[in-house]
This record gives sequence, structure tokens and C-alpha cells, in this order.
Amino acid sequence: MRILYILYFLILSFTSNAQAPKSTPSGNSSKPKLIVGIMVDQMRWDYINQFKAHFTSQQGFLRFINEGASCNNNLIPYVPTVTACGHAAVYTGSTPALHGITGNQWYDNYQQRNVYCVEDPTVVSVGVDGSAAGKMSPVNVWTTTLGDELKLANNFKSKVYGISIKDRGAIIPAGHSADGAFWYESKSGNFISSTYYGKSLPKWVSEYNSLHRVDSFYTKGWNLSLAKSVYEANCDGDINAYESLPFGAEQKGFPYTLSQFIGKDYGKISSTPYGNNIVLEMAEKALVSAQLGKDDVTDLLAISFSSPDYIGHSFGPNSWETLDSYIKLDAVIAQLFASLDQQVGKNNYTVFLTADHAVANIPDFSKKHQIPGGLISEAGLKKELGQWLSKQGLSEKLISAIGEYNIHFNHPLMDSLGVTQDKMVQLVSRYIEQKPGILQVVESRKAANAALPQELRERIVNGYNPQRSGDLFIVTKSGYMDGYATGTNHGVFYNYDAHIPLLWYGNGIKKGQVNSVNYMTDIAPTITTLLGIQMPSGSIGKPILEVLK
Repeated sequence: MRILYILYFLILSFTSNAQAPKSTPSGNSSKPKLIVGIMVDQMRWDYINQFKAHFTSQQGFLRFINEGASCNNNLIPYVPTVTACGHAAVYTGSTPALHGITGNQWYDNYQQRNVYCVEDPTVVSVGVDGSAAGKMSPVNVWTTTLGDELKLANNFKSKVYGISIKDRGAIIPAGHSADGAFWYESKSGNFISSTYYGKSLPKWVSEYNSLHRVDSFYTKGWNLSLAKSVYEANCDGDINAYESLPFGAEQKGFPYTLSQFIGKDYGKISSTPYGNNIVLEMAEKALVSAQLGKDDVTDLLAISFSSPDYIGHSFGPNSWETLDSYIKLDAVIAQLFASLDQQVGKNNYTVFLTADHAVANIPDFSKKHQIPGGLISEAGLKKELGQWLSKQGLSEKLISAIGEYNIHFNHPLMDSLGVTQDKMVQLVSRYIEQKPGILQVVESRKAANAALPQELRERIVNGYNPQRSGDLFIVTKSGYMDGYATGTNHGVFYNYDAHIPLLWYGNGIKKGQVNSVNYMTDIAPTITTLLGIQMPSGSIGKPILEVLK
């Protein structure tokens, strides 16, 4: 009888265990099937707090905030804080000193010419024949990217795509081994690529181009999303002389009519919130047609929303246009989440959202409110320097270029004239530092010893590359920028340019707030830690462990 009881309990235990679900760790232990990187071109960190009361969807920015992780003190660790450098830093985990992207364009000290960040004369346009806009590739990026390491980790089975209005916003994040990068060509109104990625556009890109969606959006015009009283209470005036007029001199405020651009000017879409919509629609096409996130090999979709940058440059961060564009971007992100839920599955993907840089107030707006700020002109400064050097008995051609706050000396001419580096540094620094708006001039190779706080010295060092950076770096006073009479700009290390958002959501992400300081170079190593793969080759960042389960 005792033996029968033992057998009975053994059988009962076996059948009970067989029927019960297997226990799993508290978090999702499987890797995400898709990583989605969202870059918002020109987004200040404080926009989230300023605008969140007005977001019309709970599933856009608020989905990140309420269900994901927020890094509230995410900073840019280098200068200049511009688009190409930001996209490169996020996806390489590195800085211009290593990845080589020292600006949107730079003066190459060895080639002695200006170079655009993604130019490549060895390729041609795909999607629009003969367009110079297609002669682009990632060859100027010197290190691997997140997408490259993802490919290397699984014998190139991962699918990697980059999509943006700007070529640099699609190409740099996608990396060297991407399956495709697609950007907007304003003359045709089409998304194009280059022969670096293939001889023809994928069918789904050609099909999207055939819809001529830009014309459809132009018919709608740009109208306010919220009651007029919301903008009056939270923004500068609707019409200001210091704002630019991207839609023509006759259109100085809401509502904006756009139908006059149908079939004539496809570039204007970039300066409206609808630029984000066409990027969204392309991303949704990629999800379905490229079958992203549909197998057990992790894919990467890098999306860059460029329109906030065009709008911000024209109207500034305190404008009705900026607030309204972010209300509309919130709806775009909500739609992206809905598409990811449907196509990939809510627990099968991981998303991060950040910015490539932020932005300064329009100088005249600052002056109106007794806040420091003003303009300098790099082009004007180069001309003045040349004239002043001539008065000193030297050649005005001793300055090869000034751009992105870098001053490049003409070293071959210096050698032929017997002018030393020390003499040039002394002469040029003394002249520039007397200018209003200039804090000091730093010799780039010796920036580690400059008379600046350590962290700011490090940002100059991190941005310095001997082939692509200048001999001197101009440090402006707070609020001063290279710019024009209207609109605003970015590029310096002050917090209005360098403090950017970083939001996380999805598989492997722990809900919460992170208030410790981190940097945009920490994003790539956080993703590679989540995936268990190698960091990009030049990465100097550290994984943000607080956001990982």
C-alpha cells in the first residue's frame, strides 16, 4: 500500500508540473526583435516639460514618460553641437575626435578644401537621375556604428535601414553595412538613395514616391492644433520681425497656406510639420515591406525627424510654430508606436528617442527680455581677419577657412612666408578676443590646458580632429552665435544647445527616471549591452544601467 501511495504522488507531481506554465524571470529575457532609434533634429530637453500638458495623445511622448525611462540630464560631450556630429555620436558612441565627423561640413587641412559630411564622388544618385543630392555615402565616418556591430554579431543577417529628410540624418545612423538609407530630394519631392546601397530603389520606396504625398499635405495648409489661447499663454507673439519667413514675405503668421507650392516647390515641406509625416510614412513602409522585426535576428530602423530643425531655425524655440510642430510630432510618434505594436508586437521592440542638438533663443528675443545674447559672423570675421593681417604686413590668405567656430590656418603659406604657429595664434587670438560676444580663443591642440572649466575643455578636446578641425576654436559668450538677422542657430557647449532629451521604451527597459548625468555617447553602449554584442569600435560611452532591466 505504501508503494502505491508513493507511485500516486509521483504521478500527480509529474502531471502537475507538465501542465503548469514554465516560470520566467520578472523581465522579458528575450532580445528585442527590432531596435528603433528616433532622432529629433533640434530638440531641447526642456520641451518635454513645457509641452507635455498640451500633448493630445497618451501614446506619443507620454508613452515614453509614463511607461518607459527618462534620462533627464543627458548632455552632448563635444563641440560643435550640430546635426552630423550628433547623429554620428549617438550611433557610434564616440566623438568627432575618433569618428571624424567634425561638422556638417569642414575644411580638410590635408586636401585644402571644404568637405560635406557625407559626400562621396564615387557614387551616383538612385531615384533621381543625375542629381548631386545622391552622391552621398557614409565613407567619411571613420568608426563602426551600432548597425555595423549588429550586422557583425550575426553574420550580417540583421536588416538595417536609415530614413530622414536630410541625407546626413539617414546615412550616418544607418552605418557602413546598411541595407539602405533614404533621404528626401527637394527638387523632385522623392526619397532617393545612392549606388553605395544598390543600383535601384526598393520597390516599396518607388511605390511611395509615386503617391506624391507632398502635394496631398500642401493642400491641407498648416493650421493650429490647439486653441489660440494656448499659444498666447505659452509662447512669444505669433508675428515677430526677428522670425524668418520660409513661406514668403506675405505669410507672417498662422494659418499658413501651402497650396501655391504644389508641383512647384517641394522643399517647403521640410519647414512644416508634414516633413515628419512623410518620414513616418516611409518608416511604416519599411516595417512592412522589409519585414523588420519578423524573425529572431534583431533589426535596426534609424529614423530622423528633420523638420523640427527647419522650423526651429526659422521661428525659434519660443514660437507658436515650434509648440505646434511638437504637438503634431507627438501624434506622429503615437502613430509610429501603433504601427510597431501591430507589425512587430508590443513586447518585441525597443525604442530610444533623443536629439542631435538643441537650440538657442533668437538673439533679439533674448535682448527683448534682457537675456544675454547676440550675433557674430564667421564669414565677416574671416574677411576682417584677412584685412587686419594685411595691415600687419602679412597675407590675408593665411586664414584658409572659418566654420563651426574653427579657424584654419594656411600652413603651406605659413611655411613659405616663415610665419610660425605661435605667431599666428598670438595675432589672431588677440584680434578676435577684443570682439563683442567672444569669451576667448583656444588653441585646439592645447585645449586640455585652456583657461576653462575642465568639462568644457574636454568638449573641445573631444571635438578636435587634426585633419578636419581648425588650429583655433572660438568660444563665444552665452547666447552669442554665428547667424543671421532673423531666426536662430546652435553649435556651442552651453546648455541651451547641449542639454537634450533621452527617452527609452520597450523590451528590456526599466520604467523610471534617471537624474544622474549621462551623455549621448552612452546610447550605443546601452543598446549593445541590451543585445549582448560588441560596442562600436570607437565608443567611449558607458551603458546606462539604470534604464535596463
